Amino acid sequence: MRSLLHMPFDPGSRFIRLMLAEKGLAARLVETPPWAAGSELAPHNPALTIPVLIDEPPTGGEIPISPSFAIADYLEEVYRDPALMPSTSAGRAEARRIGHWFESKFEKEVNRLIVRRRIDGRQQGRKWGEPEPVRDAADALAWHLDYISFLLERRLFLAGDRLSIADLAAAAHFSVNDYFGLIPWSDFPEARAWYQKMKSRPSMQPLLKEKLEGTPPAPHYADLDF
Repeated sequence: MRSLLHMPFDPGSRFIRLMLAEKGLAARLVETPPWAAGSELAPHNPALTIPVLIDEPPTGGEIPISPSFAIADYLEEVYRDPALMPSTSAGRAEARRIGHWFESKFEKEVNRLIVRRRIDGRQQGRKWGEPEPVRDAADALAWHLDYISFLLERRLFLAGDRLSIADLAAAAHFSVNDYFGLIPWSDFPEARAWYQKMKSRPSMQPLLKEKLEGTPPAPHYADLDF
């Protein structure tokens, strides 16, 4: 059976879990902290990063794939139904661009400020009670939400009129920030309406049930009508 080496609140891992669920592909979830001694990562990914998908394709054998966008491309190529990329080359380029936006720019400008400190605290040596850059995080989130709202004023979904990997990547990253109550949804109605659609998808439900030890979710986190 295919396996996914992951961490429950790692956004890239959540992106791949959403993609697997949308395609109806079962996977054994193996919680794998990259910083843990004796990690299972090294034989499958020398970069020691998650997620790593270890697939058992129809042709036989075992294939380890990483990082997240390499996994996404692999899944889309090998398991084509349902398609999670637009039908045109321009549309596919746009979906990849927006997905990479979250995996790179959003990760660097938003996640690293607060979310990474909380979910990877042991790795980064964060001390409880250490001041967090709340204002910087709020400003960064507002800028990204404004851009997402700009896209959604012109499209039903982030990369076009159909669900794509862009939406799954974005929902994965937003979901982790939303767990901590960091997102001012009321200020961005277009983004909020889009996220309500994403939260209502069956693929999102397992993520919304997960809890970080010692930190309860924001009251609205699992509420579909927030």
